[in-house]
Amino acid sequence: MKNKLITACVLASATLFASGTYAADQVRVALLVKALGIGFFEAAYRGAEEAKKELGDVEIIYTGPTSTTAEGQIEIINSLIAQRVDAIAVSANDADALVPSLKKAQQRGIKVISWDSGVGKEGRQVHLNPSSNSLIGEMNVQLAADAIKAKGKKSGTFAILSATPTSTNQNIWIGEMKKSLSKFPNLKLVDTVYGDDLADKSFREATALIKNHPDLDVIVAPTTVGILAAAQAVSDLGLTGKVYVTGLGLPSELAGHVHSGAIHSFAIWNPIDLGYSATMLAYNLVKGKGTKTEIPMGRMGTLELDKNGDGAMAKPFIYDASNVDEFSSIF
Repeated sequence: MKNKLITACVLASATLFASGTYAADQVRVALLVKALGIGFFEAAYRGAEEAKKELGDVEIIYTGPTSTTAEGQIEIINSLIAQRVDAIAVSANDADALVPSLKKAQQRGIKVISWDSGVGKEGRQVHLNPSSNSLIGEMNVQLAADAIKAKGKKSGTFAILSATPTSTNQNIWIGEMKKSLSKFPNLKLVDTVYGDDLADKSFREATALIKNHPDLDVIVAPTTVGILAAAQAVSDLGLTGKVYVTGLGLPSELAGHVHSGAIHSFAIWNPIDLGYSATMLAYNLVKGKGTKTEIPMGRMGTLELDKNGDGAMAKPFIYDASNVDEFSSIF
């Protein structure tokens, strides 16, 4: 799938450069993700394609680096500026490093929004949070508390397995998790580590957490790559039911681990809705629709913006053994 997507993006870019032509009435929206080959972003791309069909005059350029680096995204942004796309919708690997390139894009008349993982205010007009950051943070701690309760314990420990240390959304959510700990006096956070959203490194970090903290009850991974790797580590080590894994993940990737008992429950917003909403917002900015306080986003309603241009799409949704199969065939 990864190679297929990379090939598709390369071919799309090559076609543009080679011909220099495209339908003049088409709005060209670049959906720039943290890295290609990640299931969450592939689902978001499905949402962008849904918006494309609904709008009828949009071309989607789905693109991203092959690894989660700011340098790779900056190179792609410069390429998109050269292609003179109409809008860039980016999920950033670094909140600050992308700002100069995105400011350059805006100076060239390109509309820029960030979604999922934001960039500094100077680098974009709007940021679409998948949900409220405070709700996401508190929900991750609540999921840890639920897992400890499932073990039959009244108190316990948990550790966080994050993506990269510079990932904007991850750091905000970790901050909100720590703020919410006052509501969970029976939980103790013992460590925070980073798997860089790489499956093998996340697996090693999860294994090290279990080794370094023999009494660890729960690993919370607010990243789709991390939660899958941690669940696999728990299964491979034969610790199912002793160490639970929770956080943010995809039903299609985690259903098996839910049924095996490695995961009691987890949460995620619908990435298809997120990609759909990001595309709608980018399109409406190009078309001059919306105001400084709200922008329409199709079937998802209207995004309400605060003074910083930030808005939240919807509440996270909890998945467990009772409903994960219903959604696993969708994303």
